[in-house]
Amino acid sequence: MSLLTALARAQAVEAGRAQPLTTVRHTYLSDRPLVLVPLALAGEAAAPLAAMVGDDEAAPTTLIVNNPRDRTQRFSFVAELAGIVLSYVNRRTRTVEPNPASRGTKMRYADAPQLLVPNAGGLEFIRLLGRSTRFRRTYGQFAVHRSVPQLGQWLTFFRDRADHAGSAMLLALTEVLAAHWATGQSNLEDASLAALLGWIDPAEGLDGPRAAALAEDPLLWPPAGPSTDPSFDNEILAPALTSGNPRSLETALRSQLEPTWGLMWRAVRLLRALPEGASVPVRWAADRDVFTAYQASIMDGAALPQPRVDSAVAAAGRLDRLEREQARYDAQRALDDPLVMAEFRLAGEAFAGTVVAADPKRRDTSGKRPVLRPHITVETSDPVQLDPGMTFVSPARPAQTATVVEVDLPLVVLELAGGMGRKLTADEGSIPGLGEAVTYGPATDAYQPPGRLPSRDATPWTHGGPPAEYVPSDTDAGEEWS
Repeated sequence: MSLLTALARAQAVEAGRAQPLTTVRHTYLSDRPLVLVPLALAGEAAAPLAAMVGDDEAAPTTLIVNNPRDRTQRFSFVAELAGIVLSYVNRRTRTVEPNPASRGTKMRYADAPQLLVPNAGGLEFIRLLGRSTRFRRTYGQFAVHRSVPQLGQWLTFFRDRADHAGSAMLLALTEVLAAHWATGQSNLEDASLAALLGWIDPAEGLDGPRAAALAEDPLLWPPAGPSTDPSFDNEILAPALTSGNPRSLETALRSQLEPTWGLMWRAVRLLRALPEGASVPVRWAADRDVFTAYQASIMDGAALPQPRVDSAVAAAGRLDRLEREQARYDAQRALDDPLVMAEFRLAGEAFAGTVVAADPKRRDTSGKRPVLRPHITVETSDPVQLDPGMTFVSPARPAQTATVVEVDLPLVVLELAGGMGRKLTADEGSIPGLGEAVTYGPATDAYQPPGRLPSRDATPWTHGGPPAEYVPSDTDAGEEWS
């Protein structure tokens, strides 16, 4: 926990209400997200019990497994869920637009699907359901509907994207809310959607602590899933399952789903009220690029079910991408949001100050042609540890990079490049003037080369040697818990 987050939590305790950690919303929100509230049978991994799903708050669809231990009924449930999810995904493919980041005339979809689940448990449910369905056969013994493995592939795709910093294709709302507000309770308590919203938006006449305390009553606010309350399991669910009365079971499960359904849309409205960060559309465009590519691979028949375990080289490459994307996401948030930038300043990774000297006409003549490279000197009181060659970016001039030339605290000499026009004289206002207050943060939004990894065929023996080519088989669907 950072110093500013700890301070915001203390202020939340004193004020009795959650305190903002950001000034803008750093997550994209679709106009019509697909909200999914899943419930799973206790003690059974990836055994769906019920779900409430839809992209319209007023018209959710409720899916129920009358006997969760019956394999046929479970996969009928999955087929129904697949019909809803795949239809939602396909509706995002109706409109295309030119992709400005690609050469030639390549197109991409103008929209992409966005799935919202209540909490981290919902993410795990998506992972397990995707893993348990994407290998199922649509022919032979124990055949399932053809939409079942398709759903499994898409759920696995969404869950993989959720690990990419800044991606908004699959979001757990408790994590999104906790990234934008600090409450006066623990991180574990923030995992409760009802308690978290109680701190952020308490009902009239209540403060955060009282609203959160009421949220602990499972009769008022059932758990947001996928696990259900043990008292509900023993006293209500078990008799309803054994009674064989579908209407009684549906009534019981709706009582667990409907409160969370309302909380999900309440959270969406709270997040929509925040102004969108400047770099959010850039990250959503990246999601649309990935969605377009994956949909194309499915249409071409090239998208095999994702393997259960990545090869050593693939796993290392994925980790390298995730680390670079996390650094890029952190930098984008800092440039979008002064509260996030303050976190970097406290950590010594950014600084603010006043321009006390400037040479706006300086040119670098070391190359074949002279180029404009002004120098400015910034006086700062921030606790920074800077070395020559480090590169920063100012939120006021995001197209311009500033490279540290000399450090003699409290003075920092910076060389500016970019964002000044194409002439040897800088455009007016493109260079900070004397006395101007400036802030410089991390420039990791710039291109970073991927790590050097061996080819798949050159996997070293320490990592198992070159792996065999993956070919889906009947044994893939087998799990210790299935």
